[in-house]
Amino acid sequence: MAFTLNEVRERTYKPRDAWWTVFLVDPLAGRLVVAASNRTSITPNQVTWAAFVLGLGSAACFVMGDWSWLAAGAVMYHLSFVLDCVDGKIARLKGTGTVFGGWLDYVFDRIRVLACAVALMWGQYRLTGQDLYLILGILVVFLDMLRYVDAFQVAKVRRAMRRQLDEAIGGPDEEHDEEHHVEPEELIDLQRGFRSRFSWYLVARDWLRDHRVRTHLMSGIEFQMAVFIVGPLLGLVVPVTLAAAGLLLVFEVAIMYKLWLSSRDLTKVLSGMRAGG
Repeated sequence: MAFTLNEVRERTYKPRDAWWTVFLVDPLAGRLVVAASNRTSITPNQVTWAAFVLGLGSAACFVMGDWSWLAAGAVMYHLSFVLDCVDGKIARLKGTGTVFGGWLDYVFDRIRVLACAVALMWGQYRLTGQDLYLILGILVVFLDMLRYVDAFQVAKVRRAMRRQLDEAIGGPDEEHDEEHHVEPEELIDLQRGFRSRFSWYLVARDWLRDHRVRTHLMSGIEFQMAVFIVGPLLGLVVPVTLAAAGLLLVFEVAIMYKLWLSSRDLTKVLSGMRAGG
């Protein structure tokens, strides 16, 4: 049976994703998935390796320093990221994903960022002799690590909050079909504090959701693309990297602030339940 592009979209696209992925990656990645799935027997892990090799090729271009090599490295980095999305889509489409494949994909992603950050900033340091590029290299690696560690911890805290709500409200009766179970978040709004302070957020969020874009507009993905694609292509490595770093930190602080407000709302809700009980 041949897979269609609509099937790929329905079965492999995330409900919400980074805007760079939605607008600049998925249109190409989806078509590559259709071609690879219907015409080849390529595995997700093989695509992961291909993306990794392209990423290292991008680093090799960056280390050369001058603009023509930077442009080549930027193009290779984007293609590497496209393939990095293709492997997961093939895995979801065919049901061939593995735990090892997920680990390999994550490790290769971090190595690619490290290699490209070192190569890009070292190449510019060799070309200009400015120590600022060495500092920027450390900054890029640190922020990439911070973003992924923070994302893991935020997800962990949110799961813990959902468990507390579920236990307080009463989880689904194991003797009954879970299809009638209502998620705690649907019964209790833990975003009340945030929304009361930022009413405009709902309008922006709904527009972004309609276009399958998540509200975290400067995530690790956009940060990487700014540093390794936009900056090199424009020949503005320093200002673009600094601007992307600043925006990433702003959005990270916003996420922490929103999580803090949600935790306060949860505490109030649980206290009210105990008092009422």
